[in-house]
Amino acid sequence: MTVVNRLISPLRNEKKTMRRKQVGLVAALFTVGVIALTACGQGAATSGSATPAQDQTQAQNAPSNEAETDAQSGVDFLRGTANSNKADQNSGDRAPESAPAEVKQKWVELRAGNAGGLEPAVVNGKGLSVYWFSDDPVNGGVSKCNGDCAKTWPAITVTKGTRLFFPGIRRENIGFIKRQDGQLQVTIGGRPIYLFNKDKKAGDILGQNVGGKWFVINPEGKRAVPKAEATKPDQPAPGGKPASSVTFFSGKNQKDFGDSFAVGVKVEAKCADLRGGFQSLSPDGAVKIWSEPGCKGKSAVVSGPVDDTSAAPIGFPEGVKSYIRA
Repeated sequence: MTVVNRLISPLRNEKKTMRRKQVGLVAALFTVGVIALTACGQGAATSGSATPAQDQTQAQNAPSNEAETDAQSGVDFLRGTANSNKADQNSGDRAPESAPAEVKQKWVELRAGNAGGLEPAVVNGKGLSVYWFSDDPVNGGVSKCNGDCAKTWPAITVTKGTRLFFPGIRRENIGFIKRQDGQLQVTIGGRPIYLFNKDKKAGDILGQNVGGKWFVINPEGKRAVPKAEATKPDQPAPGGKPASSVTFFSGKNQKDFGDSFAVGVKVEAKCADLRGGFQSLSPDGAVKIWSEPGCKGKSAVVSGPVDDTSAAPIGFPEGVKSYIRA
C-alpha cells in the first residue's frame, strides 16, 4: 500500500462511521416522532366525547345496505331504495314478466309514494300500485285469492335471501303468510298484498275499488286516499309514531335515478345533518326537518311522503338539510 493510500483509507473509514451515526440518529428521531404522534392520537380518541359534527355524520351516514335478516322468513330487510342499494335492474321487481320466480324474488321494493293521486300509497320497485283484498281476514294468516284470482291479482311473494327495501314503511308493519301454493306472501298491516295485471305503468290504479273489494294500500295497511284527504305534510298524523327511518331524495317526486339519488338513514332523538339539500323524502313515521344544518332555520314536521320540499306548506327552497325524530 502506498503512503497516499495509507493516508486516505482512515479518512474513508471515518466518513463511513459518521454516516452510520447520522443514519442512526435520524432513525431514532423518526421513532420518537412516531411514538409521540401515536400517543397524541390515543389521547384524542380516549379523552372526552365525539363532537356534534362527528355524531351527526355518523347518524347521517348510517349505511342503507346494512341488512336485518328476518329470523322466520330469511328475508333481508334493507333501508333505502333498490337503486340506492344497487339492486340488479334485470331482476326483482324490474325483471321481465317471463322471468322465473327465483329471478323475480331476488329483491322486492315496497315504498310509500303516490299512486294515481292517492298518497301515501304503497308502490313497488317499478312504481306499480300495491293492493289489498277485503275478503282476506286482517292478521288471519291466509289469502283468499288463489287459482284464477291469483292470475289477475299476482301475490307479492318472497323467499329466503330476498332483499326487501321498504322506504317510508315501518318495519313492524311488514309480515308474511304462507299461501296455498306454499309461497311466502308479504303483508302490510296484517293484510296480504298484490299487484293488478292490468296496471302496466307507474301511477296506474286500474284495480282501485274493483268489485268493491280491491283497494290500493297505504303504509299502515289501510286504504290509500287522495292526497287532499290525507294529513297535511306539516302536521304529523294524530297518534302517529316517531319515524325510525327515512329516505331522502336529492330530486323532487322521490326520484332516485338519472341525476338524482336516494339516501336511507336511521332517525334518532339527536339532530343529524345531511350533506346538501334534499328535495323530497319518504319517512316511516313522524320526522322533523329543517332548512339549515344543525336543526336551524325553518322547520316542519312530516309523517308521510313529501314530493317537493320547496313547495308550500314546507317551503324549503334549498331542500332539507337536517332532521330529528319528532
